[in-house]
Amino acid sequence: MSDRLQISEEEIRRCLDEESLPEWIRHQRWYASKSRAVAGIEIVETTTLTEEPLLLLALVQTRFATGTHELYQLPLTLRPAGATPDDGAIAFTDHWVAYDALAAPDRLGAVLRRMDQEAEIDASEGHFSFHHTDAVVPSDDASARLIGVEQSNSSVVFDERLVLKVFRKLEPGVNPELEVLRFLTYRGFANIAPLHGWYEYEGQALATTLGIVQSYLPDAVGGWELALDEIVSRPDSFLERLGSLGAVTAHMHNVLASDATDPAFSPEEPSSEALSLLTATIDEDIERIFTRLPDDERLAPIAGRGQDVRERLAARAQAGTPGRVIRTHGDYHLGQTLHTPREWVIIDFEGEPARPLPERRLKRSPLRDVAGMLRSFAYVTSAVEILRGTPAPEGFEEQARERFLEEYLTGVDLTLLPAGSAQITNLLSIFELEKAIYELRYELDHRPDWISIPVAGITRLLDAE
Repeated sequence: MSDRLQISEEEIRRCLDEESLPEWIRHQRWYASKSRAVAGIEIVETTTLTEEPLLLLALVQTRFATGTHELYQLPLTLRPAGATPDDGAIAFTDHWVAYDALAAPDRLGAVLRRMDQEAEIDASEGHFSFHHTDAVVPSDDASARLIGVEQSNSSVVFDERLVLKVFRKLEPGVNPELEVLRFLTYRGFANIAPLHGWYEYEGQALATTLGIVQSYLPDAVGGWELALDEIVSRPDSFLERLGSLGAVTAHMHNVLASDATDPAFSPEEPSSEALSLLTATIDEDIERIFTRLPDDERLAPIAGRGQDVRERLAARAQAGTPGRVIRTHGDYHLGQTLHTPREWVIIDFEGEPARPLPERRLKRSPLRDVAGMLRSFAYVTSAVEILRGTPAPEGFEEQARERFLEEYLTGVDLTLLPAGSAQITNLLSIFELEKAIYELRYELDHRPDWISIPVAGITRLLDAE
């Protein structure tokens, strides 16, 4: 039986708009506004990539009572009713079932084939375009499997060789994941999973990145998992690995700062207000968090110290100089790294997913990435006891910081940083405090058993001379 089942694209859109889509979408992991009341939802654009088996790309808009809206990508496919389990099913009729195509990952191979063709497809309100840096077409019998538990995207691995990342929540503009990964790929930076292709949409209302294809690394282990395994069993070996990660991070920043002719990537001198604006933002977070700290003895080291935090922050900002600003990773920690038998690989260049896309594309001090990684060392040093039941060796976090920073500062272009070690330390402390304040807010809301980790970080930064 044909997947088309004699049903038109318009009939699919109408059924999904009016019946099942609103209920289905609010239960999806990648849907960002589960707590908001939806005033309306509709499919605003579609294109058919293949007829048999059907693969339809749909752009879905949710509207809220406030007048705002969000846009999501939904790949769709049809199956005969009763032919398969209902995982991923969105809408039913007597004869067919409409599915999220990620429930049938082999069908997403059509996206790769369109990239290989450099296809341009006109739709009712705009057009879809597909691009590649080299051959990405999968074989006709390619294996395909859905991977990961990403909160904002969906990924499919083909033949254990390529991975397609489908961006679910869409915003106007080029996604930093594509922009930064493409820049690094074209400049031969080795410590990434190289970009092989991407697809995008351009319409009257917006242009947006829909997804990317990059190399899949089947022999890689996550940096966070590696740390949990080796901090206790092989601490000296892992410290050596962290030195290598510092060198790789320096090289990444050097490459990102290497093209003075590209306005999106050329290094810049920051505005005179840059540090003041940063500290003002942190100050707002301090006000929100410290005025509602619960009565918990684990919070005692920072309880009542909100004003102290503000004063220390203001003093450091007044004394600090930011160095130059460049495009950075934007959300850098051990969870954004892989380790193969040969080297470190840096992944996920989207930036912090909760921040708006224009903010994620801003140029920042490379030390903000460094601070994120240093805070990650603090987390994993504590987490190994929480998760594995064995404490890290005494002094491990400080040794990890020293090893990483030594190699980073040896390799990075020092013209990107403030002049002198005291200024570097000062700026790092500002960024680390920013991270630790964010961590405290997150743990209070989502994981209160872990609040001692950011509390220790804030205390250390407050008490440092």
